[in-house]
Amino acid sequence: MVIRTIYVTRHAFRVSYTLNSTTGEYHTNSPSPTNIPSDPPLAAYGVEQSYELAEALVKLNPAIDYVYSSPFYRCLQTVEPAIKKLGPDIKVRADNGIGEWYGVASFDHPSPASLAILKSLFPSSLDETYRASIVPPRSGETIAQLHDRVANALTHIITSADAESGTKEIAVLICTHAATLIAIGRTLTGCMPYDPNEDDFVAPNAGITKFVRKTVAEPSLLEVSKQGSRVGPEAIDWKDGTGVAGGWTCVLNGNCDHLAGGAERTWSVFDALLPLL
Repeated sequence: MVIRTIYVTRHAFRVSYTLNSTTGEYHTNSPSPTNIPSDPPLAAYGVEQSYELAEALVKLNPAIDYVYSSPFYRCLQTVEPAIKKLGPDIKVRADNGIGEWYGVASFDHPSPASLAILKSLFPSSLDETYRASIVPPRSGETIAQLHDRVANALTHIITSADAESGTKEIAVLICTHAATLIAIGRTLTGCMPYDPNEDDFVAPNAGITKFVRKTVAEPSLLEVSKQGSRVGPEAIDWKDGTGVAGGWTCVLNGNCDHLAGGAERTWSVFDALLPLL
């Protein structure tokens, strides 16, 4: 069978960091467990949100079968409480293809921690056998390149999970970042606004967005999923309402009913660009 439902969440409220856009140096007053300044943990408030999110995720129908996450610490930390509640058979698959978006810059942006380091930090919840679909360039991406990278990553994730699903219809959870979440919504539905800063898919901390599959694309259109991790996306036709892997309908957009503080930090693509401007 195949994936019929995709849930997407953005990481919970994180510790702040700053960027010197001239030197490319990141700084935070709260040390990261990965020792990467641009890879902060959740703030105490964000930890509370992660537990509230977990309570909501375990009640979803259809239930979650697979979990994919950006490899940055704040995302893995966000889904950790849910992983513990979903049961021992579910591990989180860290994929750079759904990782943070950094705009084009004259310096190299930081990469997330290695799989070995992440495994030491999340020993019981991380799937160390999973390999990322695609690795973004360290020099950053344009908005168009972000969307194409996400389209490639989703194609890999969806078709690989389809192949693993056996005889059942399944649901997956993706934990990511604000701009990447917006790109996920656009590439799944095939709806790319003329103005990329348009408020279409909202990305609050620890919200829940839900997509339901329209049709299943022919396998011949999804050969890209058979490749290993690579740098740089390949061409995938997802615009003009096509959507990746048969197309998807958004039936829930950034819902935060499960959070005591409601929707917060509903950033746009433009907000993600501000540190580089």
